[in-house]
Formats: sequence, structure tokens, C-alpha cells
Amino acid sequence: MSPGSAAGDSREELDTGSTILVVGASLAGLRAAEALRERGFRGRLVVVDAEPVAPYDRPPLSKEYLAGTWGRERIALLEPQRVDALGLDLRLGWAAKALDLSRRSVLFEHGAELGFDRLVVATGASPRVWRDPVPDGVLTLRTLADADTLRRLLRPPGRRLVVVGGGFLGLEVAATACRLGAEATVVEPLPSLLGRVLPPAVGAAVRELHERHGVRVLTGVAVAAFEGGDRLAGVRLERPRAGGSGTAATGDEERRLGADVALVAIGVRPSVSWLESSGLPLADGLVCDAALEAAPGVVAAGDVARFPHPLASAPVRLEHWTNAAEQGRHVAATLLLGDARAEPFSSVPYFWSDQFEVKIQAIGLPEPSDEVVVVDGSLESGRFVALCARGGSLVAAIGFGRPRQLMAFHPLLRRRATISEAVSLLER
Repeated sequence: MSPGSAAGDSREELDTGSTILVVGASLAGLRAAEALRERGFRGRLVVVDAEPVAPYDRPPLSKEYLAGTWGRERIALLEPQRVDALGLDLRLGWAAKALDLSRRSVLFEHGAELGFDRLVVATGASPRVWRDPVPDGVLTLRTLADADTLRRLLRPPGRRLVVVGGGFLGLEVAATACRLGAEATVVEPLPSLLGRVLPPAVGAAVRELHERHGVRVLTGVAVAAFEGGDRLAGVRLERPRAGGSGTAATGDEERRLGADVALVAIGVRPSVSWLESSGLPLADGLVCDAALEAAPGVVAAGDVARFPHPLASAPVRLEHWTNAAEQGRHVAATLLLGDARAEPFSSVPYFWSDQFEVKIQAIGLPEPSDEVVVVDGSLESGRFVALCARGGSLVAAIGFGRPRQLMAFHPLLRRRATISEAVSLLER
């Protein structure tokens, strides 16, 4: 293929002599590659990734892998024999530097260049880092190497861990650390845990779960700085904000947490810096249409894609395992349709989080301001199904240890039922 090949090739041309380049050997990228072969693509299929290690699954990094109950073989996403079976040209340690859309080519950090006919962007996201230099012992968690370092620092038992950020990743690490015998404290500047994604009532139930297992939870409090020379010695807090709880600190000595390890878990940024000169639309991710196409012959899947969803009032970017897998398969179909009209991606989002003995699950797209209606169990018991309503419509369902009851609401979310219809489901 020459760098100047057109994007509007027919399916027959794509099947025989064309190249599809997948940037990112993430779950989304690999599912796209698999689906392309399953759908009959017979051309050259190149998968590149910035990490030098074989592709792996990320969710266990904060749970089973961090705890040491799963080894590397258990989290592998792509075995060598599978590479051969799919006929992949897999290149690891290749970090994308720039996309030249007019020439249909990607330039890499080490100077190499790869041409393509069609492109899958699956570069995921990277952790937001602390604004100032930090001592050793302060880290983020995104890669296998990060998890290895964190696990080493959490041993022996009795280590003091401070988690900065009360989101899903930070809470999973806090729960795992407790299992390893660490003393965990979670510091969240918002008034409630998971306050950016879930209503406060659900965040309160998560808080109760953690405090019951010995995690210290400070909300409405921000971290001012990390203390120590070469090694972390403590975490200094800002004065509590209005609505905060968990501390009544006033003096400097009361606003300091002793710490051996700190995890900064304050969210991620989509990995799109290599696309900044491409001319593609960027806005907290790669902006796509409903079929996940960003430009003719260019699609995106996983954490990096921002797209319109029927359950959302504005384009969204979903950082969920199931979404990445489903979007990967969807973009394969979009690419192989050529100039034909592609189907919109409208799958009902699903995500879960394992914390202590509870599996937290959600379907739909909850928001912090949603009305909450508990239809099974109770928030106080820690076992429940709660429905989220917005403008009278059902937009999400959240379950704590209630998988069967929760999934009963999936078809109602798909057809955008009213909250009244949803509530009546359990009354029949």
C-alpha cells in the first residue's frame, strides 16, 4: 500500500491487498483485530503498542494481580499462538508520535513510519499525575510495571497507604491493600466518594462498606503536598472544605497523615497527544460520530473515543472494560462497510467493581445529580438495587451484590423506559 491510498476503498479491495493499522494493543484494539478477521478481512493487519510487554488485562491490576492471587499468565490478553492464528503483525514498544492523515501514515517515536489504508485508534488513556515533583513512594497505577511496584511497596503488612482520589480505581486499591495488611486512608476532595460518577446516596453506601473494613475515609478534604526527601514520609492536607467529613483537623499536626506509600488516583487523560497535528477533532478524547468514526477510514474504540450515546445528553467517553470490548468489535464492522452507512454504537453501558466482599455493578449512564429510587434491599444493608432517573426516564441501575435483580432492568434501559415502568417491574 502506498501512503497516498484513498480511504474509500471497496470491501473487496480491503479484503485482498490493503493494510489496517491498529494503534494500541489494548482490549479495544485486540477485539477490533479479532473481529476484523472473523468478518473476513484477509489483508495485512498491523497492531502496535507503546508498551514493550505482551498485551494484558488492566482491571486485575488493582485487585487480583495486586493481591498476588493472579499471576501474569492469568491476565494475558494475547498468547503467541493467537498472534499466529490471527495473522497479526504485532509490534511492541512502538509509541505513536504523529498521524499524517493526508499520507495515510503514522510516525513513531523511534523514527519508523507505517502506512495504512484504514486506521483503528485504541490508545486508551494515561493517569493524571501530581502537579509537583513527588518523593519515591508516590505513584499512579495504569501499567503492569506500576502494579508490580505498588505490590512491592505494600509489603510487609502494616504499611501506611494514602489513596488520593475516591474513584473506583483508588477504592479498589484501598480494599486490596487492606487484604494485604496495610493501613489505608482515602482522601477525596468532593463531599462524597465516587462523586463524579454516582449519586451521593450510593457514594455513602460505598463509604460505609470501606469504613466497616477499617479504611479511613476523608471527604471534602484535598491533599496539599507530599512530604519527604528521597522517600515519602507523609501527606499534608488542606483545610477541610464545606460539606466535608471524616476529619476535624485545625492544627498543622492534625492535617498531616503519616504515609509509606501514596497512590494518586485522580482520573485519566485520553492518549491523543500524537493526534494533535492530524486535523482530527479532539475534545477530551477523539471525537467520533455515532458509529465511532472520526474521519473516513479512521475509527476509535475504548477509553480514547468520545461519541454520542442515546442515554447521554452530550457526547461521552466511557472507561469501562465491557465498553472497550464491545466498541472494538463494533469498529471492525464500521471499517469493513466502506462507504455504506454504519450502524450507531448504542450498547447499554455496563461496569463493575469488586471491593471487599461486594461486587458493585451498574448498567446505563448514571450521573451524580440523578434521582435515586431503591427498589430492592436497602442502602443501609449494603445489598440493594437502586434506579437512577433523569427527567422521568430510567437512565441507570446500580446493584450491590444483586446481579440477577440488576440485569432485569437491562431491556428497560435499552428501550428508554420511564422510571414508573421500571419501579413497577418488581411489583408484579
